Amino acid sequence: MRKLLRSSPDEDVNGNISEYDLGMVLKETMLNLGPTFIKVGQSLSTRPDIIGSEITKALSGLHDQIPPFPRTLAMKIVEEELGSPVESFFSYVSEEPVAAASFGQVYRGSTHDGRIVALKVQRPNLYHVVVRDIYILRLGLGLLQKIAKRKSDLRLYADELGKGLVGELDYSIEAANASKFLDAHSSFSFMYAPKIFPDLSRKRVLTMEWVVGDSPTDLLSLSTSSTCSERQKLEAKRRLLDLVSKGIEASLVQLLETGLLHADPHPGNLRYISSGQIGFLDFGLLCQMEKKHRFAMLAAIVHIVNGDWASLMHSLIDMDVVKPGTNIRRITMELENSLGEVEFKDGIPDVKFSRVLGKILSVAIKNHFRMPPYFTLVLRSLASLEGLAVAADPNFKTFEAAYPYVVQKLLTENSAETRKILHLVVLNKQKEFRWERLALFLRVGSTRKTFNRVIASKNESSLDYLPNSFSGVFDTAYLVLRLLPSRDGIVLRKLLMTANGAALIRAMVSKEAIFVRQQLCRVIADVLYQWMTQTFGRGIMATQYSSQVRWTSEADNRELSPSSRLSVPVYDYQSIFRDRRLKVIFSRILDSARKDPALMLKFYWTAFAMVVTGSVRACHRVLVSLAKATLAPSSLLPRVAISA
Repeated sequence: MRKLLRSSPDEDVNGNISEYDLGMVLKETMLNLGPTFIKVGQSLSTRPDIIGSEITKALSGLHDQIPPFPRTLAMKIVEEELGSPVESFFSYVSEEPVAAASFGQVYRGSTHDGRIVALKVQRPNLYHVVVRDIYILRLGLGLLQKIAKRKSDLRLYADELGKGLVGELDYSIEAANASKFLDAHSSFSFMYAPKIFPDLSRKRVLTMEWVVGDSPTDLLSLSTSSTCSERQKLEAKRRLLDLVSKGIEASLVQLLETGLLHADPHPGNLRYISSGQIGFLDFGLLCQMEKKHRFAMLAAIVHIVNGDWASLMHSLIDMDVVKPGTNIRRITMELENSLGEVEFKDGIPDVKFSRVLGKILSVAIKNHFRMPPYFTLVLRSLASLEGLAVAADPNFKTFEAAYPYVVQKLLTENSAETRKILHLVVLNKQKEFRWERLALFLRVGSTRKTFNRVIASKNESSLDYLPNSFSGVFDTAYLVLRLLPSRDGIVLRKLLMTANGAALIRAMVSKEAIFVRQQLCRVIADVLYQWMTQTFGRGIMATQYSSQVRWTSEADNRELSPSSRLSVPVYDYQSIFRDRRLKVIFSRILDSARKDPALMLKFYWTAFAMVVTGSVRACHRVLVSLAKATLAPSSLLPRVAISA
């Protein structure tokens, strides 16, 4: 190898070759050895915990640098499998393959009824080549076992590899996998999988719907090209970042919802469709996760964001990553030393996912952690997507893109597993709220467009974003009040029932909760304003309330905090007061706090001050509305004035 790399500038003073150059030699060697070893190289390219990050970077080129085989051989295989000449099934098949992989290549074609299809053809004589190579690999591992004097049977690795590769040789299995993936994710509209044509598919030929879309690498090239206009580059960058965001969410959906993972999630198997969907290709292998591993992975993401390394260790044990009998305390200290320097911005790690992953992997390699297939697939997928995004936008953060989905799942899924994770995160051992974490959950969760579907009240149909203030600060009180009486607010209601009521009251009257009290004052003002307009003048309610923000004076807006300005649409707060469940929760909280008279006195005084403040603001709004009504156009003046 040193002879091949004599001209390499990356040798150190001792003549040692860099890991990346070694990886390049391995890549060329595997390309020469054929399909089986190319597959081995592709698998190794996803395992930096085994061979290091530099070698995996070099081997990643095996995904898109495979030489094709002649078209005449490909068409002969199609005829053998389908039993008739190609022309009897397809009106057109491209002269050159649009993509070449280790086990096959893809042509673009069209059927006689006008459907555009992707025709995937297996390499000739592949079955015998794979079986021969696996046998040779098995002999080599057996010899290595004797030389290294290993007790474990290394040939089992060749057996497991052969089992997977032989399964990939049957395209009817891939067709079934594609249909299974499509069915499992059909409810997620942003994900797209092509339909299979069973009548044009066989063991060595697979025909599926042609996916029209841009590959991530093409979008990245356009966004950085010097020959494109600024407008074209900005559009390519926007589409690439949208693909990455949806790719991250798709990874989380597979990981946390369906448990069915695409086993080869490299950029070559992704497409950005013009409708805004993310398309998946190549379903040779799927990975099915156990339910307990899905929830353990969910907990691990939350613990990383919260910097809770001790809890992260317990999640790694649940994921079967950490072996039984491992010194948990020592490894927890190693994780704290490696990840303790991670900085947080607005409660979320202000660091690239790949860096956090690298630190965890260094601890994993040192302590001989296991790496289950689903674990490496998800980590590889997220790291790959982040690499694409960072190339277009250096400020992109995977945690910021992924965490809102995690938060929404925890706040809305009413299962014992998610409630356990949520309670562990937002409650301490005394069942007291950790306010900073709960506030982070609510703030982060609000950034998802779909979150409003969850908290929309039963008499509202809008699915837009929750109202945000002009400064972008999220109105936590508004979210809580809408979520509590909703159908999916059961998680938050159970959380309040579980929490220490006296501690909840004590936190509400503390200095740290001043922003919550300010927002509650705004809510009180909204309620009183609605009551006043309904009582003294329905005309004002009908014509002026929907334009509060425009009619409110600058002085009033300056008086309120940014998140409390009058930017909230009409909401039926009376439904909150009528909800019996919330009355029970509130009564229970007060009952537990009545044992402390001093605390109750402070609570009543705080509540009185909030009501007075809200009343003043409501009266101010009414006066402003009346003044605006007086200055209204003459056509509206008589009706509004008489109503007032």
